[in-house]
Amino acid sequence: QLQFVESGGGSVQPGGSLRLSCEASGFTLDNYYIAWFHQAPGKEREGVARISGIDGSTYYADSVKGRFIISRTNAENTVYLAMNSLEPEDTAVYSCAASPFSAGAIDPALYAYWGQGTQVTVAS
Repeated sequence: QLQFVESGGGSVQPGGSLRLSCEASGFTLDNYYIAWFHQAPGKEREGVARISGIDGSTYYADSVKGRFIISRTNAENTVYLAMNSLEPEDTAVYSCAASPFSAGAIDPALYAYWGQGTQVTVAS
């Protein structure tokens, strides 16, 4: 079965940090673009960061630039999202998915192999 398994979510105070992990099973990252998404209650799913499994190039949504860092370890078939300076607005379920395409902004419609997600809550 082709899928991702996310982990690392939790509750933190504003200004805190978390590191999320996204492990692929059933396929390798080498030929895909892997992206992290978040979805807050009542809102649409949004892409926040993308990394190429081919050359490691990255793309970030404006809302997370300078705060989040996406990285990958192809040997472990895992993609990470280091989240720093977290804000209450970052509260959401975070999930990852893969796409063979990369074109500007991260479009969820181009992605597949979604995991169940991991909850991130930022509150005082």
